[in-house]
Amino acid sequence: GIGAHFMPELPEVETVVRDLRAAEIVGRTIADARVSWGRTIEGLSSRAFRSRVKGARVLDVQRRAKYIVMPLSSEQWLIGHLRMTGRLEVASVSAPRAVHERMALVLDDGREIRFIDTRKFGRWTLTGDVSEKLDGLGPEPLAREFKAYHLKSILGARRRMLKPLLLDQRVIAGLGNIYVDEALWDAGLHPCMQSDTVSAEQSGKLYRSIRRVLRRGIQAMGTSLGSGEGNFYSVAGRRGRNQDGLRVFRRHGEPCPRCASTIARLVVGQRSTHVCPACQVL
Repeated sequence: GIGAHFMPELPEVETVVRDLRAAEIVGRTIADARVSWGRTIEGLSSRAFRSRVKGARVLDVQRRAKYIVMPLSSEQWLIGHLRMTGRLEVASVSAPRAVHERMALVLDDGREIRFIDTRKFGRWTLTGDVSEKLDGLGPEPLAREFKAYHLKSILGARRRMLKPLLLDQRVIAGLGNIYVDEALWDAGLHPCMQSDTVSAEQSGKLYRSIRRVLRRGIQAMGTSLGSGEGNFYSVAGRRGRNQDGLRVFRRHGEPCPRCASTIARLVVGQRSTHVCPACQVL
């Protein structure tokens, strides 16, 4: 059903990246790899992936939009997208393997990074050209160089409904269903509002709201909804706490935290959407 599953967004992926750094995988060498589900690796056979990744040192772990990006010493980049159910864990080589492990990178210190993915939608790419995956992405909403006037010009240059526009990774990177609903509620804007009719004042509000809800998500180490296997878990195996801080997302039928009107659910651009009909008037 619509919105039944939930895709990790910027705060969840940022949490994974920070966890990987905290696990001190930067500087480690990939001694070997195994691939248990061939399609997890895009554009390379399991054998080719294994031979190309072997012996490379992990230079960094970064996030770009919803991608995990690891530059390697071999002048290649390993780029991962968790999709619906993908998660990473760092474990001892001797630790029992998860049923749904799809790929693992064996490190030179007796540990390995395991990619576990129940529904098999997650993808990893090993490439010498990072631009083919990442160049078409919009600006990072939390970047220092992303200013309020950038958002204003993005909205003004297009005639699209606000929500589908904000979900478009080529326009702004990293936002998904949860944080767009939360940001629009925070700014008091209706998801169906036309982007080119947003005033400078509304746009400034939305800019601050986007950054606020993303930062709140990162502080809470992401959002985990329900208890299904498709839920977000950090590398350290923690469930994110941000669901406790959500104001409207999946809270239809409950009172709005701002005005106590009943939160409604509607479908916008085929996505389940949550609004306060009183605070977010079209």
